[in-house]
Amino acid sequence: MDARNDLSPAPAFPEERAARHYRSHPDFNATQRRLPKIQKTRYILRMHLWLLLIASLLTLTASNAVGADEAKEAPTYDDLTHPAHDYYGRALQDPLSTLKTQLESGAIPLDRSSEKGFLISLLKALKISPHSQMLAFSTTSLQLSLISPSNPRALYFNDQVYLGYVPNGKIEIVSVDPDLGGIFYLMEISSETSPIRIERSQRCMNCHAAEETGHVPGLIIKSVIPGPSGGSLKAYRIGKTGHEIPLSDRFGGWVLTGQTSFTQHWGNLTGRYVSGQLEKYPLAPGARFSWERYPVATSDLLPQLLHEHQSGFVNRVIEAAYRLRLAQHLNPQGLPTESLEELRQQADILARYLLFLDEAPLPAQGIKGSPDYQADFMKDRIPSADGLSLRDFDLRTRLFKHRCSYMIYSPLFQKQPDRLRHAVYARIQEHLAPGTKGSGGARLPDAEKQTVLRILKETLPDFARVEARNR
Repeated sequence: MDARNDLSPAPAFPEERAARHYRSHPDFNATQRRLPKIQKTRYILRMHLWLLLIASLLTLTASNAVGADEAKEAPTYDDLTHPAHDYYGRALQDPLSTLKTQLESGAIPLDRSSEKGFLISLLKALKISPHSQMLAFSTTSLQLSLISPSNPRALYFNDQVYLGYVPNGKIEIVSVDPDLGGIFYLMEISSETSPIRIERSQRCMNCHAAEETGHVPGLIIKSVIPGPSGGSLKAYRIGKTGHEIPLSDRFGGWVLTGQTSFTQHWGNLTGRYVSGQLEKYPLAPGARFSWERYPVATSDLLPQLLHEHQSGFVNRVIEAAYRLRLAQHLNPQGLPTESLEELRQQADILARYLLFLDEAPLPAQGIKGSPDYQADFMKDRIPSADGLSLRDFDLRTRLFKHRCSYMIYSPLFQKQPDRLRHAVYARIQEHLAPGTKGSGGARLPDAEKQTVLRILKETLPDFARVEARNR
């Protein structure tokens, strides 16, 4: 081998490569021979300036290319199209997707004689109590052109499905998938002759996968002061969902019934700007619309409180699931330290939420709650050996007697990976240790901690196994 080949120079910088190119060009040398010395000098200077400019552009282009490559190598958990999530392509597991074919084919019959009859039969098919009804008259929804104080939008829910209905409009449904989060559907209210069609909607994602949901497909709740026609004049609790939001910031743009002594909220109000000042005006429930359009004549406070609690939990679980799934996809051989720390943080967020450690207090006089809704809600209680349940209401100073959420039984949570679910169980056990100091668990009396632990161990075998392992 020729030794000279071992001494080849290092690759030239971009400006040196460009200079070699131009100096080797025939026009460059011919021009040098024709010009006087001073002009030749100027010519060379101009050429060098052009070379520097070209080199800078080449360097910038190369840097941008490297930056783009680096960006591609660092996906974020909220990229719904990333292969780890594949939000629009993955097979669905949400409750409505399993019933869609039966509803569309008529195997599950729906009442087509009227809008109200159609709605009531659909709620029954989805196992949603009509007494969960909440009315909103602010234009904070997809069908805003139809919503007003004289034509409120109604919402209904259970642990997995959230349904919106606007008289003379469409039915909107959010059905929660354990892997993907909220799956959004639109449904026409069909006459007796027209086919039933349930279509998945992407338009809902503009709001339902933004800041308020942690940028994953979730649930949103607005609180605004509406104008006379329902348009928002002022907003509260922006970017937040969950039971820690003070009641004084909630319910703006909503109808509230059944709790006349509770007045420190923004419900049952409209507004108008007068001389630059926002004036507020009471709007009595039913004053500008007919209750006959809806299945029941209530928009009770208790469903509002549970809807807020569930929405906060759903959004937090979905975000934690997306974060963990991406980390596992990027690190198939094992999670790095920073991902393990993120898992620990998300588990603590969920444990605190399940235990109501940051729950906003109820009004001083407590709340009553619709007896019909309470009865329907209690049908799904899972009792311990001595008959206690996480669905048992308190309603004096807090929502529940035994402060751990019934949503711990939900398919959304129970179908999460063991790694996330068991990390949450471990944090719950730490918070509920007797005499716990320096954590939110110190808020709960030791007797209540022991009751909650007993209920969880007797009704969740998986929890009991984790508790025994960590003992």
